[in-house]
Amino acid sequence: MSKAEPERRVVLPARPGRPPLRQVGLRLAVALGVLLVTTLIVWVDRKGYHDSADGVPNLLDSAYYATVTLSTTGYGDITPVSAGARLTNILVITPLRVVFLIILVGTTLEVLAERTRQQWRTKRWRAAVHEHVVIVGYGTKGRSAVQTLLGQGLARDSIVVVDPQRRVVEQAALDGLVGVVGDATRTDTLLRAEVPRAGQVVVAAERDDTAVLVTLTVRQLNKAATVVAAVREDENAPLLRQSGADVVVTSSSSAGRLLGLSMLSPNAGAVMEDLLTYGRGLNVVERPVTHAEAGRSPRECADLVVAVVRGRRILNFADPEAEVLNSTDRVITIQRVPAA
Repeated sequence: MSKAEPERRVVLPARPGRPPLRQVGLRLAVALGVLLVTTLIVWVDRKGYHDSADGVPNLLDSAYYATVTLSTTGYGDITPVSAGARLTNILVITPLRVVFLIILVGTTLEVLAERTRQQWRTKRWRAAVHEHVVIVGYGTKGRSAVQTLLGQGLARDSIVVVDPQRRVVEQAALDGLVGVVGDATRTDTLLRAEVPRAGQVVVAAERDDTAVLVTLTVRQLNKAATVVAAVREDENAPLLRQSGADVVVTSSSSAGRLLGLSMLSPNAGAVMEDLLTYGRGLNVVERPVTHAEAGRSPRECADLVVAVVRGRRILNFADPEAEVLNSTDRVITIQRVPAA
């Protein structure tokens, strides 16, 4: 694998470009401008040129000379004879010829320039990225996780998507995210996503065995990051925790419990669905205890407190230990989303 290959597998957010017809029109305008300037230079200094047909060239002859000189090396029927005309050809018309040729081969040069620009942007991104969130898998679960993070105010340039399918990663780039194409169970793929410097990693793989391997590889590269993983089957959850996941979400059983709750109480199911959908209705939010709330009961908070996070423990709102809030606590609350 060449040195440039890993860089091509990092897909940065696409920048809006000019429409193709506008780009072609711009190049034609520049080419005509160069042709016009060269024609005027030759016509102003026409006495320094000799036309083998009728002596001193006129305006049409000057345009003809400019055209064949810029596009070829000329035919020799019109030639500079004076020292000034020859000096002008060396210092002015020859650079204009180079500009004209650059315009003609502009597409090829643009591709080369785009590759160089892409490599420069990738190196700049690598130097700046730190404490970011890596999303492994940009399927339904991964996209939902991204939408929730964005809804909570996380910047798009702080999210990196890893997926083995290039079209999926390109879609993530269209969504304004940095994407990495590759197998997340491989160390080199996670290194391209800068996992060793990540703050959080979300493992949303389609298969449970893949999720386990990804979690093991992530933990090998980063011991401190918070790893949240999703599995389909409950029996695989302990294995993921042993592999290093801090939080394991069982997607199939969670969906099943929501289905059962909705069957017994459709209204309760609708409320739970509302709580799980960030950005509308009611939101579940974890926040620090404010200075005014410290030393008071959770029931005195402006929003509804359902749990208190004290150190590494989560205390239910009915737990006697959670009767008084400490300044170092965090509270999990239910907040109403303001109407748009």
